[in-house]
Amino acid sequence: MSSNDLVGSIFRHQFPVPAEAIDGNGHVNNVVYLQWMQDVAVMHSDAVGCTVATRAAGCTWVARTHTIEYLSPALAGDTLLLSTWVADFRRVRSMRHYEFHREWDGKLLARGQTDWVFLNVASGRPGTIPEGIRNCFELS
Repeated sequence: MSSNDLVGSIFRHQFPVPAEAIDGNGHVNNVVYLQWMQDVAVMHSDAVGCTVATRAAGCTWVARTHTIEYLSPALAGDTLLLSTWVADFRRVRSMRHYEFHREWDGKLLARGQTDWVFLNVASGRPGTIPEGIRNCFELS
């Protein structure tokens, strides 16, 4: 069973590692970490009203870069605590950080970041992030 929690600037999502996330090496596949990062970013955005505000502005967020540092493997049946927070806003970009911890011992398994670009859907071009969208998040 999964659960979500927002404490200050940090959004947390706790969930079990499903068997289908495991690759031929017996641990969570690197592509799955990336999907979880995107999923938790959307959950956080939904929770603070940013998704609705972004759509109302005729915009969307697209990834410019992702980085992930793998420190220790996650295995099927592990319960993970994925934390994310917005670190900054620049004119058209925003940096978001992520940490994956194993629930039972708190061990940091991986960390990452995504540089998101605020994009106008109609023009397909980056746009200045409105103050109302910036205000959805408390920066860390």
